[in-house]
Parts: sequence; C-alpha cells; structure tokens
Amino acid sequence: MSYNDSLKELMEVVRTLRSEQGCPWDKKQTHESLKPYLLEETYEVIEAINQCDIENLREELGDILLQVALHSVIAEEQKEFSIDEVVHEVSEKMIRRHPHVFGLSDENSENGVAVQWEEIKQKEHNETTIGESLKKIPKAMPASMRATKIQKKVSKAGFNLENEEQCFELIENTRKKLQYCCESKEKTGIDNAYGELLFAVLNLSTILGVNAENSLTNEVDKFINRFVGIERVASRKGKRLSELSINCENELWKLNRNKNKD
Repeated sequence: MSYNDSLKELMEVVRTLRSEQGCPWDKKQTHESLKPYLLEETYEVIEAINQCDIENLREELGDILLQVALHSVIAEEQKEFSIDEVVHEVSEKMIRRHPHVFGLSDENSENGVAVQWEEIKQKEHNETTIGESLKKIPKAMPASMRATKIQKKVSKAGFNLENEEQCFELIENTRKKLQYCCESKEKTGIDNAYGELLFAVLNLSTILGVNAENSLTNEVDKFINRFVGIERVASRKGKRLSELSINCENELWKLNRNKNKD
C-alpha cells in the first residue's frame, strides 16, 4: 500500500470513528480533551527510542500519527483546517527554512544554518526582536526544556555567560542566596532563589552542551537501581528499610552506587 493510500485509509478510519455510527469515546473528543493523550504518546515514543526498541517505536509513531489524524478530523468537522493543509504547510515550511538545501542559499556551515533558521522563523512569525520570540516559546513545555531553549536563543544573540567558570560563580552565588533565604525562613524568597539556582544550573548544561533532561533521567534511573538494591538487602535481613540504622543505610547506598556506576 502506498503512502497516500495508507494515510487516506487512516483518515477514513478516524472519520468513521467520529461518525454517528462510530465510537462513543472518539465522538466526544475535542482538541482540549486529547491534550493528555498527545503528551502520553510523545513520552512513549521517547521511551521506545531510549530503549532502542525499533518495533515499539514504529507502533508509538503510529499512535502519534493517530493523534494528528484525530485533531485534523475534528478541525475538518469544524471547518478550521484539513489534513491536506497540515501536510502541505509543514512541507512548505521545511523548504522555506532549508534554503541551503533547496537552492536558495549558499550557506553550508552548521552554525550558519542554525542562525539562518532562526532568522527565517522570526520573519514567518513577524518577530522583530529576540524578546518577542522568547515570549512565544510555549509555557506548556517542561520548565527545564523551556529554560534551555531560551538560554540557547539568547546565547546566539551574544547574551549569555561565556564559560563554565562564570556559570560556577553564578551557581555559587545563587546557592548562597538560597541558603540565606532558608535560614531567614522567607517562603517567597526561597521559591525565587530556588528558581534562580535551577536556572543557573541549566545554564551550565547549555554551556557544556549537555542535555539536562537526559542527564537527570539517567540519574533518576541510577537512583532507582540503588534503592532497589538496598531494599533487596534489607529484605534478605528480614528487615524493613525503616529498621536499618542510618550508618547501615549509608554503607549500603555507597555499595550499590559503586555497583551501578556506568
């Protein structure tokens, strides 16, 4: 079956599900009600990639395509837009933003292409300043991703810390500020200072070229493995974790940390 036939078949399936003779659940869905499912499917795609599970990746990408089809059919019913417009618009966008590929630009360096992309994007959105583009970065994004995206944008404009040393200095200053607020028991000050510290740490990840989300995800996985190891030892001793002494817990933690080192 060709790509066009496959997409047409999917759209007809979704239209049938949304018809009077269709599925009660599918019929009642809206753009708003489908939001959590789109997020869930996106995370499942990422998990399949992280697990190098190609078979599952294919299935999960299909689930995301289903979400695109559902939103497109809902929009079609409300005379907002069609799947053809969705596909055509993204194709046109990619051609427009890759003039170095489609014969309209001689730029070939990675950095130059990135700058060119941002300039074209700003023109498309009628943005005359970088500040305007920063405000349009979705607040629905995970905060760490949004912060990193903002830092990268301002960095390209020359507005950012220059090296790791400056980042460490900023981190230490914000740490001291947070400590002072904690000692003073200033709730608002603690919230603000904690946010500043997180933003500073994320700035370091930008300078180092580290993916903060991946780094934290890996560390969470390590923590789980270490905890499971401690829990297993406690079980063999016939004890609950709460019954272990703090020294015993610390020793077991160190032991499992060494076992789970990459």
